[in-house]
Amino acid sequence: MHTDTTLSFQETVRARKSVRSFLSRPVPEAIIHEVLEDARRAPSNANTQPWNVHIVSGDKLRQLTRALHEAIGAGRFTPDFSFDTGAFYGRYKERSFEQGQSYHEAIGVARDDEAARKAAAALNYSFFNAPHVALLFMPAFGDSVRVASDIGMYAQTFLLSLTARGLGGVPQTSLGFFAQTMREFLEVPDELRFLFGISFGYPDATAPCNRIRTGRDPVSHSVTFHG
Repeated sequence: MHTDTTLSFQETVRARKSVRSFLSRPVPEAIIHEVLEDARRAPSNANTQPWNVHIVSGDKLRQLTRALHEAIGAGRFTPDFSFDTGAFYGRYKERSFEQGQSYHEAIGVARDDEAARKAAAALNYSFFNAPHVALLFMPAFGDSVRVASDIGMYAQTFLLSLTARGLGGVPQTSLGFFAQTMREFLEVPDELRFLFGISFGYPDATAPCNRIRTGRDPVSHSVTFHG
């Protein structure tokens, strides 16, 4: 008899957070397929379902880690989409700073320790030692804004499905700086753009970085009611 041990919707939404330290234990393939079954039910503009997903694990993931670090060392940055954190302003910038500060404090990295901050950033390209990563590619239609929003809805569904099953994940826009490396390594056609990846697995509950909770502004700060 199957026993449903997944969390309720409200429990799932409120438990989800970005996990940046994982156990080495791989997620069973059957559970990964359940998560993918949930994610494919995400909405998309005109039901185009534009997501093209590559799950990388095991030796292949270790090889990809080496390829990314080689690309960083060679300065081969090939983003398909621009992303400038320096353009943040006001409360957007404050929230970004607060998140970075809480993470670095949790892992014991001082603000003026450039070497430690660089090492912490490099963990992105080792997928935070997760046993799996989902890499999200997409076709380009027009300015791609609506396609990217569809990928975002797919990714959120994927992340919530992980959380409901006691797993964790972290969406990583930083991986998008190496789009061509990803395409070449995975033999993905050039017409597909790379947006970001989600490293995932079983969270390491002992890791300090997994104990922090980033804040959320009140609903009244972002929602205006009319009528």
